[in-house]
Amino acid sequence: MDPDRALNISRRQFLRAASVATAAAAATAIPADAQGREYESKARIPRGSLVDTNVTLSRWPFRRLELDEPEALVKKLRHGGVEQAWAGSFDALLHKNVSNVNERLVEDCRRYGHRILVPFGSINPSLPGWEQDLVHCAQLKMRGIRLFPNYHGYKLSDPVFARLLGRAAELRLVVQIALSMEDERTQHPLVRVPHVDPAPLPDLLKNSPGRIILLNWWRAIKSELLPTLAAAGNIFFDVATVENVGGLELLRKRLPAERIVFGSNAPLFYFEAAQLKLKESELPVQEAQAIRRGNAQKILG
Repeated sequence: MDPDRALNISRRQFLRAASVATAAAAATAIPADAQGREYESKARIPRGSLVDTNVTLSRWPFRRLELDEPEALVKKLRHGGVEQAWAGSFDALLHKNVSNVNERLVEDCRRYGHRILVPFGSINPSLPGWEQDLVHCAQLKMRGIRLFPNYHGYKLSDPVFARLLGRAAELRLVVQIALSMEDERTQHPLVRVPHVDPAPLPDLLKNSPGRIILLNWWRAIKSELLPTLAAAGNIFFDVATVENVGGLELLRKRLPAERIVFGSNAPLFYFEAAQLKLKESELPVQEAQAIRRGNAQKILG
């Protein structure tokens, strides 16, 4: 089958089709191209319908990625129907001069973004001068910041994190917290990075006016904590690491649709994997539209 056509077939549709095809094989053959056209007409996501809240520019420190050149990543996003992508930088994980990282990010988004990429700067509150870096993000007209507590060596229970949330809210910056970046089972043996513990967040967010998005959270949050987090404040959850067939439908039973946003974690993850989660899940049209773009647009105002 043509790979482009295969991307428009969800896992659920594939399993259903496989069952039907097996049962009917002895009696009659259904043309493969006819099946493909039927699935394509049902599953295609219209162009310009996605806001991807979780993409990253520059180079992943541990291996080359297929789309780690910004031109290639933007081309993939545009082809996948993304109208806006919130971009952080892999450099922020290990570089100490965060201000330079943020300036390069802004320039790359301007040069290669074609009005798609929206830069989200990074702040490392374990380094001196982080408050100036935060103000600099606002001066660079960034709409938000992306935090990597596990790579930067602090916990969400540390007082400096509470100060960071408060200051970001004053500057009207959206705060994204990456609870993980890479599956712990595939990490380099010399760089083992545990998941961020989100347990302190409910108490921190009770009276906070800030907007918080948790990225790559699926393996880091215990199921019993999820509803507590969702009720804690202006907190949202991306879909990049959501697993299982029909994962969005299962997630929707545990979270309100207005708390879920589309995020791919591209290029570290395949963009098509996140896209497939939307195609395979049978959600009401209004909820699907909110997850694809509506909730993200509201977050940015």
